[in-house]
Amino acid sequence: MKVDAIEIYQAVEKFIGQEVVLEGWVRNHRKQKEFGFIDFNDGTYFSTMQIVYDNMLKEFEEIQKIRVGSSVRVHGTLVESPKENQPFEIRASHIELLGDSPEDYPIQPKRHSREFLREQAYLRPRTNLFGAVFRVRSVAAMAIHEYFQSHHYVYVHTPLITTADCEGSDQMFKITTLDLNHLPMKDGQVDLSKDLFGKQAYVTGTGQLHGEAFAMAYKRIYTFGPTFRTENSNTKTHANEFWMIEPEIAFCDLNGLMDVEEEMLKFVVQYVLDHCPTEIDFLDQFVEKGLKEKLQKLVASTFTRISHHDVVTILKEADVAWEFTPDYGEDIAKEHERYITEYFNGPVFITDWPKDIKAWYMKVNEDGKTVAAVDLEVPGAGELMGGSQREEDYDKLLARSKEMGVDFSTVDWYCNLRRYGGCYHSGFGMGFERLLIYLTGVDNIRDVIPFPRTPKSCDY
Repeated sequence: MKVDAIEIYQAVEKFIGQEVVLEGWVRNHRKQKEFGFIDFNDGTYFSTMQIVYDNMLKEFEEIQKIRVGSSVRVHGTLVESPKENQPFEIRASHIELLGDSPEDYPIQPKRHSREFLREQAYLRPRTNLFGAVFRVRSVAAMAIHEYFQSHHYVYVHTPLITTADCEGSDQMFKITTLDLNHLPMKDGQVDLSKDLFGKQAYVTGTGQLHGEAFAMAYKRIYTFGPTFRTENSNTKTHANEFWMIEPEIAFCDLNGLMDVEEEMLKFVVQYVLDHCPTEIDFLDQFVEKGLKEKLQKLVASTFTRISHHDVVTILKEADVAWEFTPDYGEDIAKEHERYITEYFNGPVFITDWPKDIKAWYMKVNEDGKTVAAVDLEVPGAGELMGGSQREEDYDKLLARSKEMGVDFSTVDWYCNLRRYGGCYHSGFGMGFERLLIYLTGVDNIRDVIPFPRTPKSCDY
């Protein structure tokens, strides 16, 4: 009977005494003169299985030559294990080598640094750490879809190629089919009419604008896909390619948006706790002590809501020698984010930000100085989500776009949404990798995305 490891782990009693066939990879091979042990993993479950064989097998000498990293097919009987921390083992009757692995296979059964494993990105999912991280990534993605689908949101596939200059063209990758060595010129400038789309096109930095168009038809939508930024930043939390979750909700103000953010985040965290208990226990033990308790505490927390002005007041009155002095008209620094979540002992929504440091499409408050924007700060990770109520007044949006120097010709269609049955509406964005850093305790974005794209690094 051919089975996956996860089927056995989910119903061990059912398989005791049964003959099974397993296919997977050798994580470790401990050879003795008359017998041997193989640590086997088929990728369907986090934990390995122990395969026991002895010299009664006719292919004993060939089995002893099997190296770490090889793929094998194992025939054997599931029996109870004499070891306390191991509920069962497989007594092999036949082991067949399917794919050999050389002696210099990079992922040997020892502790490797994360820096080394980044250089082996195509093999690192076979390690315990990345086996746990990328399964959490998979489950968290499922949780996000589960939340939005169960709340009647429509999943919209917004374009990766766009002509809309939403985040500022200096932050977006430009694309072209023109020969860069022989550019067509007109009046001293590149003649973009000769390009594939006849105009400047970009690789998108957000799905928000196109998502808003669909929210005006479906009421509640979300996007979940890759986005791209040209930031030349080498921090632990920045990458040039990353995934974003961006819901847009019609007939929703800023308070309603915060309700959604809090409910969604708690749902996703609880879903991961429920569906990845083995991985979370491993990460709690070997990556971030107290990780599980941190996640459980977030689910049980009440999120504080406070204005940017009041946050800055708290920071200014704090008896702390800040590296960056807090100011009412400025963004807050990482040290401020950390302090404010510790001050309130939990997640904090910071609302009503200075309009001069926020995007042009956000609704300006009645004071004329701030916008209806919100950032969610969580303990240990800082900013996790950013959102706002969008400006629904066409004239105000047009004036704001001019004030911020936005090329109106690229967003005229977006502004027209206000002319054709527009309504008050809100949305937020959450970087998926930022969430994964929080869920796993792994503190570098390069280690929670399968093949990271960062400055001077575009391998594989």
